[in-house]
Amino acid sequence: MTIIAILVAAIASFAGGAAWYMTLSKQWLEASEVPTGPDGAPLNSGPTPHVVSFVAQLLVAIMLRHILEAGDVESVFGSALSGFGVGLFFIAPWLAMNYAYSARKPKLIVLDGGYAILGPTIIGFVLGLF
Repeated sequence: MTIIAILVAAIASFAGGAAWYMTLSKQWLEASEVPTGPDGAPLNSGPTPHVVSFVAQLLVAIMLRHILEAGDVESVFGSALSGFGVGLFFIAPWLAMNYAYSARKPKLIVLDGGYAILGPTIIGFVLGLF
């Protein structure tokens, strides 16, 4: 059951990311300065970023499941809160640090940092359901 929970959590987070970035695509494209084609779509819109994204979310789901088990967290709220904490206190600050060193726009830190918090929260929520 744990493998299924991890896969479902990663898929849910991936779907949440799709909704997040589709909703904020215009702002993200502007802030990220990703090159776009004549149709406005990113030039790197092949499968690679999506595969890397899913694998990353799968790794987060695996580790978050371990954290929840080690911490004996059993409620849906506790699991979601743990995911929120991982995003807010681990992933988003690390993104901010890397983006600051690479002179990325502060707006990009907010956009990607927001999803860095939302994604693990979704993962924690889903893991709490199992």
